[in-house]
Amino acid sequence: MSRALVQLSLFAIVLFGCLLTLYVARRLQTDPSPDGGYPVVGERQLTWGEAKAAAIRWTTTTNHREIGLLYIAFGTVAAVWGGIDAMMLRTHLLTPAADIWTEQTYNELFTMHGLTMLIFFVAPVFFGLGNYFLPLLIGADDMAFPRLNAVGFWMLPPALLLSRLGIIAEVTGKSLALVVPESWLSILFALREPAIGWTMYAPLSSTTPDPQINFLLLGLHLSGIATTIAAINFVTTIVYERADDVGWANLDIFSWTMLVTSGIALFAFPLLGTALLMLLFDRNFGTTFFATEGGGPILWQHLFWFWGHPEVYIIFLPATGLMSLILPKFVGRKLFGFKFIVYSTIAIGVLSFGVWAHHMFTTGIDPRIRASFMATSIAIAVPSAIKVFNWITTMWNGDVKLAAPTILCVGSIGLFIVGGVTGIFLAVIPIDIVYHGTYYVVGHFHLIVMGIIPLMMFAASYYWYPLLTGRLYDRRLALFQSSLLVVGSAITFMTLMALGFLEQPRRYATYPADFQMLHVVATVGSYTIGLSVLLWFYNMLWSYFRGEPVETADPWDLKSTNQFTREWQWFEEKLERERGIPPSEPTEVRRTYVPAQEEKPPSLYGRIVPVARTVVNDASSGAIGGFVGTMLMTGVLAIAVLLGAFDLESFADLATLVGLPANATFGYAVFLAGGMTTWPLLFLALGEYLPGELSLITGLWYSTVIASGFVIGFYTGQTGLELVAYLLFVLLSHWVYGLGLAGTIEYLGGRHPAPPEEQS
Repeated sequence: MSRALVQLSLFAIVLFGCLLTLYVARRLQTDPSPDGGYPVVGERQLTWGEAKAAAIRWTTTTNHREIGLLYIAFGTVAAVWGGIDAMMLRTHLLTPAADIWTEQTYNELFTMHGLTMLIFFVAPVFFGLGNYFLPLLIGADDMAFPRLNAVGFWMLPPALLLSRLGIIAEVTGKSLALVVPESWLSILFALREPAIGWTMYAPLSSTTPDPQINFLLLGLHLSGIATTIAAINFVTTIVYERADDVGWANLDIFSWTMLVTSGIALFAFPLLGTALLMLLFDRNFGTTFFATEGGGPILWQHLFWFWGHPEVYIIFLPATGLMSLILPKFVGRKLFGFKFIVYSTIAIGVLSFGVWAHHMFTTGIDPRIRASFMATSIAIAVPSAIKVFNWITTMWNGDVKLAAPTILCVGSIGLFIVGGVTGIFLAVIPIDIVYHGTYYVVGHFHLIVMGIIPLMMFAASYYWYPLLTGRLYDRRLALFQSSLLVVGSAITFMTLMALGFLEQPRRYATYPADFQMLHVVATVGSYTIGLSVLLWFYNMLWSYFRGEPVETADPWDLKSTNQFTREWQWFEEKLERERGIPPSEPTEVRRTYVPAQEEKPPSLYGRIVPVARTVVNDASSGAIGGFVGTMLMTGVLAIAVLLGAFDLESFADLATLVGLPANATFGYAVFLAGGMTTWPLLFLALGEYLPGELSLITGLWYSTVIASGFVIGFYTGQTGLELVAYLLFVLLSHWVYGLGLAGTIEYLGGRHPAPPEEQS
């Protein structure tokens, strides 16, 4: 079975289905005419002159909205192409043996699926959304460099064609071979889709004698230039083209994420371009940058991943910006912690360049270097967690609307939490060494790149569809499609994680038969994703002609929560100008969680100082209370030692737990340190949830609870009456500790729980 013909046929079926939907919907279009009547169905036909004028207009336009639509259309085509690669991959893995496609075809699909999706799908779609909406959001007339904006886009189609020239040449050659001798077409059959993996690791990529790899490298280099041009344009537009009343403090969150994304791209993509040129030189001019002799294949991994991991955040941050922009609109509350989400976005942009070597933990680099990258890789999870907690808090106690964007946002948060937590696991060197070559990595990565990125694209398409088209989509179908997409993503990629737990190696075209059932489940999940995407296509295209025309510029009732942002204000003016629809007013305006501030909010220093004072006061009073309690406890334990109910040498085992010699004195020092730090801090944190006020009664409850751990940790095999005496002395010593701890904190003025009326 020819992979190229199958892929072309599937692509043609999707394209034909879209065109057929458009044709039927257009034929059935019944827009009201200005006099209130309806035109005859299918009355108007598109003339050749109109088609030619439209083609010239769309290929020469410099309007930011039209270029944005071109970006989105291009990215969608690339997504279909890469998605067909993925469907064929999953179909191949239905059986353990390579009896659907060959191993070579599997490697080709694996290579081009990754590159097509990462380079030609995600970034162009986000740049398209940025082109269309960012000038509207910041009050600019257009992008800073309109002509350069158009140049940046028109570099992408030839870049995609160069990168995938192998399959184009194969299909062209087989088609022409029906009418001309194959010997005339040898140059076409010499080009094959690369099968070197999407990471293009040397020396395989530098020694494989496939001329298509050269075209692939040129296409990727051209796409990098286009991305750099677009990034320069975004940065300049945001910095210099904002309206007078748009400052850094009230710049919308999507523009913030596009600014940071563009900054990352400016530093990352030039390095990728340099590495691609070095690889081209190795392949064609005899240089040895990545040769095993005279160079170093590991150098390619360093250069590639210095681009590759920031690239993850280039495609991730715009999705978080859309989440932060769209989610509040459908839960009736303004974004919680706006400033901290901005700070976390900037932190991710900076830290993204310091984590690349966690992709190389298994290469044998210096353990000290690996440890530093492990620390950075764990640290970068903190700003991502800040976003998640702020999103969840935004939804808390909100007026949540059941809509397609809501389902997609909530589903994205859930999938991203799973993908993010598993990423923290992989940042730990021993765990990564075990799971790096397994499907665990595939599941983790796709829970991010599929679990939030495309889902937020779909959410944006639904959210802005009335603005883009002036019509409403089929909301019931959108609810079903969104639910199907979330469920399909969870089934597919969590199943891959299960395969990773079982340590099935990734990148192989065959696998042991024991894993077949899980692969079947993952493939069914991927088909579910494919079906949901087709339903989205149908909804978008059909509703463009047959959807209900909007009768208000506020279809999501944004004015009622003071979230009618600038792009919708622009749309309101457009509707009034073109269709005579007057601005609408909400029946009521609900208050969001943000209170009206009459005074200037305190500075960052003014916020930190009270918190720091409270922390120092609590820690010091807790340490003193812990010391007093531990001394009292020591006296009771000393009596137990004299009576033979407690073995003093049990402290020696405590010393070994922290790496000290098995010595009772060292163990008691650790015991004293814990009594002054860990247990007092836990008491201060948990005391509010124990019976009684934060005083002697609470101290008794707390000490009774922690006594159970002491009983287990210091038990030395006592039986009979000795065991009874041991338990009694442990309980008595902890009661004394609790009384001393709570009493001292009370005397020193430590933290008290809030009275019941304040808690309510």
